[in-house]
Amino acid sequence: MKEVAPTANLVIPKLIVGLGNPELKYNQTRHNIGFAGVDTIANIWQVSLSKNRKFKAEFGESTRLKADKIYLLKPLTYMNRSGEAIRAVVDWYKLPLTSVLVIYDDMDLPMGRLRLRLSGSAGGHNGMKSAIAHLGTQEFPRLRIGIGKPKNLTTESGEPKTISHVLGKFSPTENRLMVQVLELVVDAVEFSLKQGIEKAMSLYNSRTISENSGPKAHS
Repeated sequence: MKEVAPTANLVIPKLIVGLGNPELKYNQTRHNIGFAGVDTIANIWQVSLSKNRKFKAEFGESTRLKADKIYLLKPLTYMNRSGEAIRAVVDWYKLPLTSVLVIYDDMDLPMGRLRLRLSGSAGGHNGMKSAIAHLGTQEFPRLRIGIGKPKNLTTESGEPKTISHVLGKFSPTENRLMVQVLELVVDAVEFSLKQGIEKAMSLYNSRTISENSGPKAHS
C-alpha cells in the first residue's frame, strides 16, 4: 500500500479506543468486541497495554507509522462511563476530537460487517452515549463491528432478548468468523492511519466476511 502524507483534509486517528466491560465474566462477549479489536491491534503491533490509574484504563503507545505516536485505550470504568477515560487521554495529550476513533459493537449490523463513520449519534449504545457526553460532541470517528440481532427479539414471556444477546458469548462458529472480522478491523485502522478515515470508509464499509468465503465486496 502506498502511503500518503497526512494533510489538513484527512481525518487521521491518534487515539484508538475499544469499548467494553472490564470484569472477566464479560470477556469474549459480543458487547466486548471493541476491547477485542484493540487487543488484536495491540497484539499485531506488539504494543503492551498496561493499567493506567490516571486514565482509568488499559493504555499503550505505538509508533506504527514511525512518526507521531498512536495511543490505544480500553476504558476500565464500565461501559456507561467509558467517556471518562477517553476525555482524560484527550485532555492529557491535547488531542483533537476528530482524531479519536472508537471501536464498538453494533447489533444493527450483521456479523461479518464493519461500518466506519466520521460522526453520528450513539444509536442507543451506552458506551457511545458516555463518549459523546464527555467529549461534548458527536463529531469524532467510530468503527462499528456487527454482532447481529438475536433470532427472536423477545422471550416467550415477552421479555426483550437484547441484553442477553449483547452480553452473551459468541458460538464456536461465530468465534471463527470474528477472528477474520478482527483482522479486517486491523486492516481498516491501518489504512485509516495512512490515508484517512474517509478513504477507509469507501473501501471497508462495502466488505462482508462470511465463514466460508472470507472478505468480499457487499453488493
